[in-house]
Amino acid sequence: MRQYDLSPLYRSTVGFDRLFSLMDKLGTVDNGSGYPPYNIERTGENAYRITMAVAGFGEADLTIEVKENALQIHGEKAVDESAPKGDVLYRGIAERSFDRRFQLADHVEVRGATLENGLLHVDLVREIPEALKPRTIEIATKDDAKVIDQQVS
Repeated sequence: MRQYDLSPLYRSTVGFDRLFSLMDKLGTVDNGSGYPPYNIERTGENAYRITMAVAGFGEADLTIEVKENALQIHGEKAVDESAPKGDVLYRGIAERSFDRRFQLADHVEVRGATLENGLLHVDLVREIPEALKPRTIEIATKDDAKVIDQQVS
């Protein structure tokens, strides 16, 4: 993997530290493991859904945590000692532990998660605060101009 030197950008910008740190982390976010498989889909203008195949895991085996704009989904199958033991001839359902992380953009919030038919669905919404939304400024004519500060003589 190529390494890029971002130090020239640090010298000429102010307030973009988080962006540069995110760019540094991009190469290390995915560890190359394809387990468990997942989809990321856009379900609306500002809505997203992560669907993860977690066959064999129950609600008690999964934890979902959001911390510092990072979504972490952890799965660990509890060992059932009381289950009858048998000779497994082929194990195709991987019930191994996993830890999957997703970096979230600013103002993206997790709205909920559901588990159905072996698929974990995590719904996300991007909610931009009113102060950051684009707004139109009305241009006043000279006759409509309001006096903000009037000098007293």
